[in-house]
Amino acid sequence: MRAGMGALLLVLAASVCVSHAQNNNSSNANKPQQRSIWDEPIRFNTKSKDACTMVVSGAGDYTRLRVTCKGPSQGQNQGRSYYCDFQGKPNLCQAYNQNPRHYFTQMMWDLRKLSHACQGAKIYRPQMCKKHNDEAQMTFMSTWPKTTTPKPSKPSQEVRKPVVPAQTKPVTTPKPVKPQPQPVKPQAGKGSQPRKPTPKPGKTTPRPTEPSDTKASRIASEYCWKSFHGVCTYFISWFQN
Repeated sequence: MRAGMGALLLVLAASVCVSHAQNNNSSNANKPQQRSIWDEPIRFNTKSKDACTMVVSGAGDYTRLRVTCKGPSQGQNQGRSYYCDFQGKPNLCQAYNQNPRHYFTQMMWDLRKLSHACQGAKIYRPQMCKKHNDEAQMTFMSTWPKTTTPKPSKPSQEVRKPVVPAQTKPVTTPKPVKPQPQPVKPQAGKGSQPRKPTPKPGKTTPRPTEPSDTKASRIASEYCWKSFHGVCTYFISWFQN
């Protein structure tokens, strides 16, 4: 009896495991498979129609990216070819670990805006890991062929033309101008007063002589009492005559 019960439990457990495995397989089949950046490179065209590919490889703790481009051929002349290498630790960003291909796709959006894919920024910061430090970003390392910036040429010295002296016109001496007499202005505050005519000496008229009676009356009023004024006047005029 116990042996029959054990066999029955084993059959039930096996059936449960088989059904669980089938469910997992069906769910995995329904999920879209994400392309790996390691297997298939990302392709794009630059602004100047250069065809480029992005290939990712590992170098120890670092992740390396090589961008290889070839320009369109013009007639018999083949297009230009160049490549550049980038290196970083994007695995420090959690969003990169969840979808590494989208990290490099966002980087490709910036590269395709350039005319030369290797003459862009020194450090690329994709939007999904923009807040991380420089160590988690892809940093420019080298390029081929090396592009050298031409040195500014020195300005050529201009040949100075000989300075021709300007012809000087003969100087004419002006004729002397006779100074005109200017009227004398009166000084401020002092008006011109007309001269007063000096009176001519006239004939002197003799002063009229005072009558004796009047003189005697004047003397009497000075030296005599009022009541004796008439008497004094009589005597004074008598003595004068």
